[in-house]
Amino acid sequence: MQDGVPGPLRADDPREISGYALRARVGEGGMGTVYLSHTRGGQPVALKVIRREYAQDPEFRVRFAREVAAARRVSGYHLVPVVDHDTEGPRPWLATHYVPGLPLDAVLGAHGPLPTAAVLRLTGALARALDAVHTAGVIHRDIKPGNLLLAASGPWLLDFGIARAAGTRTLTTAGRLIGSPKNMSPEHALGRRLTPASDVFALGLLAAEAATGQHPYGRGHGLAVAARIAGTDREPPRLDHHPQPLRQLLQSCLSARPEERPAAREVAELCEQALGEDGGPGPRNFTGWLPDPVASAVARIEAATRPRPSSYTPTYVPTVRDPSAADRPHRSRRTSGPQ
Repeated sequence: MQDGVPGPLRADDPREISGYALRARVGEGGMGTVYLSHTRGGQPVALKVIRREYAQDPEFRVRFAREVAAARRVSGYHLVPVVDHDTEGPRPWLATHYVPGLPLDAVLGAHGPLPTAAVLRLTGALARALDAVHTAGVIHRDIKPGNLLLAASGPWLLDFGIARAAGTRTLTTAGRLIGSPKNMSPEHALGRRLTPASDVFALGLLAAEAATGQHPYGRGHGLAVAARIAGTDREPPRLDHHPQPLRQLLQSCLSARPEERPAAREVAELCEQALGEDGGPGPRNFTGWLPDPVASAVARIEAATRPRPSSYTPTYVPTVRDPSAADRPHRSRRTSGPQ
């Protein structure tokens, strides 16, 4: 893959999963590989296939089923929807709409920080997505630059891999916190009970990094950064170099006390108000919102992944769409193909 454009399949990659013909590699992470496929109508989907070693782990399967259930519980603009899944087969997988875009961490690494207007637009959109997540009674728990795609249509939130119902205790395994240490709230880093305010803190971290290219709590190993975050009540990050109104927004999102942080909906409204006052396009208008180098990279991805008619014979029936079954993992049936 070059500049985010999906790359060719490797010799050891499968060519088909449950009737979905795999066209290219979108990316690979610690838990599995994401492939580009298409529905019968030619619409692109991103199909995440779990590694074999994790597929054999009963605890992981429970977590993966929870990811699917959480993702299906929420819907809204800026949230990438699940279109199909199989949590019980030999190789569990999850298919979502494919968004032709670049992860924020890749953008920052290749092109540097974003302009303030783009950061406000990104933060407001992500806050709207989190408001939908929290309204559904879910806490995302893994808001980080790698889980935010920047596309011509706006920013899109990915990955509910460690989402939990609001009110539950923090997720651990073998005594270790699960999550991204550099993107945890103080209460998450300390192993305390989480609330939607934890996602708002992580949103503040992401916005600050998008604006400068640097983490507001400095460099270092993830656990070292998490330790500084845990002590933010004694030594908060310096945000003087951020322009207003972004600085004030970051200060409120990064408050040490969860009850002092604004709700996600308030964050969205503050961003939209700031954008509306600058005389530019409306806060929900994403036309031309990306800097030219980033927009060009996204255009190359779009060109490489445009919908096209499918030439394979489908063999799979998608899972049920009944919202009342969203919390119940559904075993796939192999009798017809992707729609």
